[in-house]
Amino acid sequence: MKSVKELATENKIQERLKNNPVCLQLVNYLFADDELQEMQDYANNVSIRRLGFNDHGPVHMRQVVGNAIKMLNILHDSGIKTSLEQEEVGTFEDSMCAVILAGLMHDLGMSIGRQAHEEMSVLLAKPIIERALLHVFPDNLHKRVIIRSVAMEAIIGHMSSRKIHSIEAGILLVADGCDMTKGRARIPLSINTAPKVGDIHKYSANAINRIGIHHGERKPIKIDIEMSGDVGFFQIEEVLLTKIDSSPAKQYIELYAGVTGQERKCYL
Repeated sequence: MKSVKELATENKIQERLKNNPVCLQLVNYLFADDELQEMQDYANNVSIRRLGFNDHGPVHMRQVVGNAIKMLNILHDSGIKTSLEQEEVGTFEDSMCAVILAGLMHDLGMSIGRQAHEEMSVLLAKPIIERALLHVFPDNLHKRVIIRSVAMEAIIGHMSSRKIHSIEAGILLVADGCDMTKGRARIPLSINTAPKVGDIHKYSANAINRIGIHHGERKPIKIDIEMSGDVGFFQIEEVLLTKIDSSPAKQYIELYAGVTGQERKCYL
């Protein structure tokens, strides 16, 4: 059974894709895929209950997809082409399909463990990516090849540990970093009470009240973060900024953050 939050996030994604029937067909196929759901659920079990990390399961992966769709649409509205468009080998729709696939599968490797989980995610995601693309593009091998390649680049590059080159992978990287609000740390904080190494990530995420992704004033994409306390700056400076700095989409992003009631700090 899917949680209320999973279903609500799916509805938001479907709403954002209502004018893009191909991408909507893809997400609907993936949302109905029982094996993918089981893999996401188990990845979250390992992440939270075994390892004591934040949410890395179905809600997180859906949140990342939602973030990525919003960012790609802002770039598109601003007249900025994706890498597939710039290289004249694919369309904006193809790029959107790639980030959807990557977003819903980038943390599947957490079902095995934290170390090198992005590499494990690629191995686990590949057959699902291939069958999903065969469902959506049964007669177009070219699209299946390019979308699969970009999706796998985004998956393996989402930890900033490997050089990535496409705007699509760069957007997925930042979209992943933007899912760090208090809801993501709620369950780990409630069931893991003994102090341990790495707790700063949970407490820092718990201080993030809201993250807004909007059209920017100086650059196309504006990320605006509101926190309840200064501990939230750790999550921004150690996680999100690291991802933005490694992203080929960095030049299109402006970032502001601050504690509620105080002036926002401009990072980018």
